[in-house]
Amino acid sequence: MLVAVAGNVALALAKGAVAWLSGSNAVLAEAANSLSDALYSFFMGLGLWLSQRPADESHPQGHGRFEPLVGVIIAVAIGFTGFEVVQRAVDRLLGGAVSIEPGWPTVVLVGSAVLKLLMFALAHRLGRQTGSPAIQATARDNLTDICTSVAALLGIWASRYLHPLFDPGAGIFVSLWVFRTAFEVLWENLSYLTGRGADPELIAAIAAKAMTVPGVHGVHQVVADYVGPKVRVDMHIDVNGDLSLAEAHEISDRVQECVEQLKAVDRAFVHVEPASGKGE
Repeated sequence: MLVAVAGNVALALAKGAVAWLSGSNAVLAEAANSLSDALYSFFMGLGLWLSQRPADESHPQGHGRFEPLVGVIIAVAIGFTGFEVVQRAVDRLLGGAVSIEPGWPTVVLVGSAVLKLLMFALAHRLGRQTGSPAIQATARDNLTDICTSVAALLGIWASRYLHPLFDPGAGIFVSLWVFRTAFEVLWENLSYLTGRGADPELIAAIAAKAMTVPGVHGVHQVVADYVGPKVRVDMHIDVNGDLSLAEAHEISDRVQECVEQLKAVDRAFVHVEPASGKGE
């Protein structure tokens, strides 16, 4: 996250300086986009740190909801950034646009695309390793930023050699990508905060994992919903009805440990039922 923050701050400063020197609305939109990315990365890192703190008296179920809560706040901030960019671009369209000299804007936008490609590769690899939705969202955002940089670059060159209105037009296009990012981040994190149920594929993986434990005859009533970026699982297992309470409890503990090894699982609660009378 520190790499993402530093990279986006550097890009925002470089794009802001070039936008001020050249008067390009498209580069200004890119500067605002990079600034929003820096804020998003910083607060997502903060949310990750808070969410990984152990449970305490004030939060006995842990701090997992902090990460998506911060994500919602940042999504709103990104949306305001997009609105500001649209407003400036519309003012330029109505007030009359001028052609933009493509020299420095080309340098900073090409450099931005290259840096974002490197950041995407890093975030994509970390996201796959950790399973963190925040890091995976950052990877998607970096890939989107490459597209917006190319769009801004095309708008600047078109404003120079075709028509000046292409520059504010590119600024509006970039702002639409900013809005898209804001909506995706908001939707994903709201689903975590409101306890969205796990996908059927994850439910099946949880059941399959539990069935690998010796002594488990069946798994049913698997309920998994998101508490922050990970799921909390409530499930029932069938064991031999002739087992002692201690033996059944030991199997339950092993199932819990096994299921909690899945990256997407935060906690698992296992209920034991006798297999007798169920056709086992």
